Amino acid sequence: MTTPVTIIGAGLGGLTLARVLHVHGIAARVYEAEPSAGARTQGGQLDIHEHDGQFALAAAGLTAEFRAIIHEGGAASRILDRHGELLLDEPDDGGTGRPEVLRGDLRRVLLDSLPAGTVQWGRKLTEVAALGDGHHELTFADGSIVRTELLVGADGVWSRIRPLLSTARPEYAGAVFVETYLYDVDNRHPAAAAVVGDGGMFALAPGNGISAHREAGDVIHTYAELARPADWLDGIDFTDPTAALARVAAEFHGWAPELTALITDGDTPPVARTINTLPTGHRWDRVPGVTLLGDAAHLAPPAGEGANLAMFDGAELAAALAAHPGDREAALTAYEAALFPRSAKAASDAHRILDLCIGDSAPFGLVDFMTGVS
Repeated sequence: MTTPVTIIGAGLGGLTLARVLHVHGIAARVYEAEPSAGARTQGGQLDIHEHDGQFALAAAGLTAEFRAIIHEGGAASRILDRHGELLLDEPDDGGTGRPEVLRGDLRRVLLDSLPAGTVQWGRKLTEVAALGDGHHELTFADGSIVRTELLVGADGVWSRIRPLLSTARPEYAGAVFVETYLYDVDNRHPAAAAVVGDGGMFALAPGNGISAHREAGDVIHTYAELARPADWLDGIDFTDPTAALARVAAEFHGWAPELTALITDGDTPPVARTINTLPTGHRWDRVPGVTLLGDAAHLAPPAGEGANLAMFDGAELAAALAAHPGDREAALTAYEAALFPRSAKAASDAHRILDLCIGDSAPFGLVDFMTGVS
């Protein structure tokens, strides 16, 4: 290609695309609204799967760097009922095929692998216009304008690139997650640390769940998961962290205290997140010069696949472009032909996992799923 591939969004998917393009000798430029790489925390721990996330990192030539940031023991899993009774305990024996790493560490590995200047920070996209013949014009908040002949939307849930291809918008999936952190857990929160164990813990009941993960640095990252109407959060004042935590914990009345302590003892202000999704099987007709990857293309409930799929999308798109030099439309057609069925299956599976966690069969449905019981 004669001009750089233009990527909107410096998340894991966009950065993987840029890196694998670089491996193939194809120039890319990433535009990111955040002012710097350290402008905000990058979320919690991720399990990186052999068949997609690790495959993408191998395509990026970053397997050794990935191995260096693995949180050993972090892939252990436990499932409990609301009373704290242990229903399933799977230790991390190193053979799960899905080692855990911090999202921020993985993002740093990808950023460090790119040529200087690849990522343009503080470039918030405000407008995009089709110019014809597959070319697009991008206008940024700083007044700058970029014209491109290949545009990739890697800009997440509320993608500004998606409307070029699709009228679909994210819709509420019927669940809210409230996020908290505990620090120095072995010393300050020993009961919570014991119930979580070395890796991930899921305490579940119909309508309610508490999922927590021990992260590197003696940290526990928790989500209170609730099946509630979209306006349920309106009745909680999150500007008062103590009152907000107490209000969320009240939804878990009667649960084991070591479980509710993961909410009430939070060391950070709680953050509420509504779970939104695109339609399962979201696809679009081929539009010259533009495509999507990651959440911009196939937003689904959190089920451990989002980051893996985004990176795999990025690697596969880069491979398609390398395989069709001088014919971007053939490359995009090949990429999307594989993307659509792959992401449809993943979205369907993610909705099933959400239901197993807080639907009518919880917690036993998830135990059966993880143990291979029909």
